Amino acid sequence: MATKLKSSELMVCRAASELKDGDVVFVGIGLPNLACNLARYTHAPNIFMIYESGAIGTRPDRLPVSIGDPSLVTDSASICSVAEVFQNYLQRGNIAVGFLGGAQIDRFGNLNTTIIGNDYLKPKVRLPGSGGACEIAIHSQKILIVMKMSPKTFVDKCDFITSPGKRFYQEPRADLVGSGPEKIITDMGVLGFDKEDEMILEEVYTGVSVADVKSACGWDLKISDTLKEIPNPSEESLNLIRKKLDPSGLYIR
Repeated sequence: MATKLKSSELMVCRAASELKDGDVVFVGIGLPNLACNLARYTHAPNIFMIYESGAIGTRPDRLPVSIGDPSLVTDSASICSVAEVFQNYLQRGNIAVGFLGGAQIDRFGNLNTTIIGNDYLKPKVRLPGSGGACEIAIHSQKILIVMKMSPKTFVDKCDFITSPGKRFYQEPRADLVGSGPEKIITDMGVLGFDKEDEMILEEVYTGVSVADVKSACGWDLKISDTLKEIPNPSEESLNLIRKKLDPSGLYIR
């Protein structure tokens, strides 16, 4: 009997398909880390991966478990400081793709990784903060967001905006480098943006209905007139994830 597909496997495979051979990618730990390395082993062998810790052009022989994993050093193009990663690569506009996620996202792609609650000084929950997220959002040529959907994470209005969404890039005074969020890859489907820079459902996984997606969203989500069904991942991709990249289930649970 075939093993049941897990939502995180669907997300990883769909995220990997967004990457092109030769892309310079600012890799985050978690599912984006898995997606980038899956792309490297399949359709994008020349992907150029940069980790925030200072590993440049790394080609790890196993999946790194953190940005400080020693496997990132071996066979990398160079190693530098965190400051140099941001100044010489990210802020100069050399990153083609940046991955982000967050505790909250709104209909315009604004992300919150700072607080839950309306009082900044006395929040219900204080989150890790921006780290490099705002800089990645501003300076990467395009952003892919990887998040699981629920009414608590896909909210009508973020309690705090840590990283700018799509509408900020239309502000003349903003002078932002990239084009902002392009795709939001979730456990139910993929969302893009319409002409009003508002999120719109473009793709769903097999077996997921529009009603399912709407019930997991905190606002009345727009639906594309050309809604597509995402094909199931190939056996090659699933075997790479399950047997080579994440056999212990560190990310795929």
